[in-house]
Amino acid sequence: MNPPLSAIVVMGVAGCGKSCVGAAIASHSGGRLIEGDAFHPAANIQKMSAGIPLDDDDRAGWLILLGEELQRTLKSGARPILTCSALKKRYRDALRHAVPDLGFVFLELSPEEAERRVLARPGHFMPASLIESQFAALEPPHGEPLTLPLDATLPVDKLAIEVDQWLKPCGEPLLARTA
Repeated sequence: MNPPLSAIVVMGVAGCGKSCVGAAIASHSGGRLIEGDAFHPAANIQKMSAGIPLDDDDRAGWLILLGEELQRTLKSGARPILTCSALKKRYRDALRHAVPDLGFVFLELSPEEAERRVLARPGHFMPASLIESQFAALEPPHGEPLTLPLDATLPVDKLAIEVDQWLKPCGEPLLARTA
């Protein structure tokens, strides 16, 4: 049985489906979707658009903003469903510092599938040329507490249902509870 989670992060490399899966989880559970990319400062977007990978310093302020948004959303009585790459353990720990009972849904896929998906989404600031750097930075959260790894190639609805099942200790969907 899993302990109650007040919020979850849908994480993984670019192209894994964080936004689609996060939206499905939010819709299924009544949670509030927080699109992590919307909190990147303009300098980060410009850097990624130019094909330059972000470093730890670039992500530090972004992670603080995301932690604050998680806290704001919880205080409003909603259940946050955050989409965020959270590639490294230290990034996940920064989010856990903001919300200690935070769960992570890790969407796993191959570099080839990530590249195929990123190439198929026109108009996004993240170019396919950065996929390799995403995998180079990735520290998979296997073995970390409150983490559910899933095959990102499964249908979105199936992934949302698997997350809901993971969050049900005694048959009650945790994310559907009111704060």
